[in-house]
Amino acid sequence: MTSHVDSSVELELGDDSPKEACGVFGVYAPGESVALLTFDGLYALQHRGQESAGMAVSDGGTITVVKDMGLVTNVFDERNLAPLQGYLAVGHTRYSTTGSSTWRNAQPSYRSVGEAGFALAHNGNLTNTTALAQEAGMLPGVVASDSDLMAELISLGSPEDDLSRSDGRDLETVLMQVLPKLEGAFSLALMDASHLIGVRDPNGFRPLCLGQLPGGGWVLASESPALDVIGAQFVRELDPGEMVVIDASGIRSMRPFALERINPKLCIFEFVYFARPDSNLYGKEVHGARRRMGELLAQQAPVEADLVMGVPDSGVPAAEGFSRFSGIPYGQGLVKNRYIGRTFIAPTQEARARGVRRKLNPLKENIFGKRLVVVDDSIVRGTTTRAMVKMLREAGAKEIHMRVSSPPYRWPCFYGIDTGSSSELLAAKLSLEEIQKYLEVDSIAYLSLENLEKAIDAPGAGFCNACLTGNYPVKIPTSWDKNLLEITSSGR
Repeated sequence: MTSHVDSSVELELGDDSPKEACGVFGVYAPGESVALLTFDGLYALQHRGQESAGMAVSDGGTITVVKDMGLVTNVFDERNLAPLQGYLAVGHTRYSTTGSSTWRNAQPSYRSVGEAGFALAHNGNLTNTTALAQEAGMLPGVVASDSDLMAELISLGSPEDDLSRSDGRDLETVLMQVLPKLEGAFSLALMDASHLIGVRDPNGFRPLCLGQLPGGGWVLASESPALDVIGAQFVRELDPGEMVVIDASGIRSMRPFALERINPKLCIFEFVYFARPDSNLYGKEVHGARRRMGELLAQQAPVEADLVMGVPDSGVPAAEGFSRFSGIPYGQGLVKNRYIGRTFIAPTQEARARGVRRKLNPLKENIFGKRLVVVDDSIVRGTTTRAMVKMLREAGAKEIHMRVSSPPYRWPCFYGIDTGSSSELLAAKLSLEEIQKYLEVDSIAYLSLENLEKAIDAPGAGFCNACLTGNYPVKIPTSWDKNLLEITSSGR
């Protein structure tokens, strides 16, 4: 696997966690103006992508798309929300895992075909983009991302069915032809002028749920808090391999994929890190699962200490659980600057360390002279963790015992998470003793995979744990470049 980082790409300093792909949202509510509902839904999904945001809104005849680089609150305001009058919308927040971080790759992707048109929002990552582009006869550079490729394939339709038909179900008909060709991870929210459609890939790698508004309208969202914020009631998660179509006649469930392809494999890191703690997945509230991860970690790897602290914010629930089981007092050791923006890649180690300090600062009175248990959800590259440990030492910590509420992160993800290549992953290169030495901690322990699944407590549920085990449930490409579709004969 190869990776490419353009010199102008922005990264968050002080954030060594894996990066999610995107959040998707859709709403169908006749009689209501849904632009503000979509804004609120996207705001609730902001943690899933901070590079760009957008929405497409239909009044039943015309689809209007507004999208731009930046956070939801940077892209939308009263000025551009007010003209978006319509009862049907899809929205998107993006972090790029395929395709560079540019306006061209912001979503929703829109295509105008004949008298019709459609918009598509995608969370995930296709693994057969090259084969699909070649099959469609597309030259390099025609499309810039796998999401854009999907939109292009749908717009091309099929010899038998195309989007210029007028039977009212043209988009879903073409989707039944195109979807079975796709491989990898894709949770989709799509719309034409009068239909809202949700799709989940046969493995259900990325989440997608269905909700209902008090007035009878329907909502699709990557996570359930996006339903809560607009007053919609959670109905259920879409099944892996399911397509739901919502229009004036109600809601219909369809199955575009062959039965043998259905193999539920929700990304296990949704429970570890990605999903909001108030999200509901597999019938479980995520916060409770994270707290149990900490309890089992304390049972698995006990240590004598004076204070348990979580790395804010994602390590806090597990730290609370560790404290509760071990009896060691829980307290704050680090303060997080919640208003820090995105900063350019730092050229030197000193500058990178300052980047960490801009985001985290120690509480010296809580730390000085203490034996600390520091709980985090994961360690990917280790650079941030090492800088954080140094800060705690300088603040007077007597001992630092690192506890991680997931197994070692050893393999790259091809299904919608940006983790870099194997050569960049700390646990892929070093043994446990070597990691302890590199981080300069007194001890380190990771939660076992068995205890991680025990903490989630979803018997019979399927998970993708490829990043932890190397067992990839869907065939992966032999080589990888997130900007592959943008490569032209003249170079990038």
